[in-house]
Parts: sequence; structure tokens; C-alpha cells
Amino acid sequence: MAEVRLNIHQNGPDAFEIFDEDGMVGEMIFDINGTDLTVYHTEVEPEKEGQGYAKMLLESMVAYVREEKLMVRPMCPYVQLQFSRHEDLYQDIWNKINEK
Repeated sequence: MAEVRLNIHQNGPDAFEIFDEDGMVGEMIFDINGTDLTVYHTEVEPEKEGQGYAKMLLESMVAYVREEKLMVRPMCPYVQLQFSRHEDLYQDIWNKINEK
């Protein structure tokens, strides 16, 4: 079973990382500035695609944001797509300021 871990770095981007029996198989790169969590990139190893790992990363990020009372700036195409498709699920945490 896959497990998502939060990895906060002192110097560099932070990440939600997903691990399964093969080790780390994906990550969601982000940073926090004030009350905004900006997601830059989500990636899952090609051989692990289609197993719901990106969704697990998204769900972990969303839970963290709600717990920490942050807002999301989705620069990552995957997160932007999910927020757009399911706006009702994310409207409370979606920072749309400066979106085109």
C-alpha cells in the first residue's frame, strides 16, 4: 500500500512524496509563502501511472492546506485541472487571485 509523506526542506522546495514497496514513486513540489501554498509540479513514475498515486498526493496536500488554514495557488497543470474540474470541492482553498 502506498504512503504519502510530507518533506519540508530548509533550503529548497518542499514536497509531498509517495512511497510504495518500490520506494519513492512520485512527488508534488510546492512552497509556502505567507498563507499561500503554491504547487509547482506533480509527477509519478511512468510505470506507476494509473494507480491513483497523483490523486493520493492531491488529497494529502488538500488535507494539509485545510488543517493549516492555507490557500492553494495551483501552478501545476495536474492540480489546476483537478481544481477546475471539481471547483465545488476546492473553492474553500483555491486562491484565484492573479489567475488569468
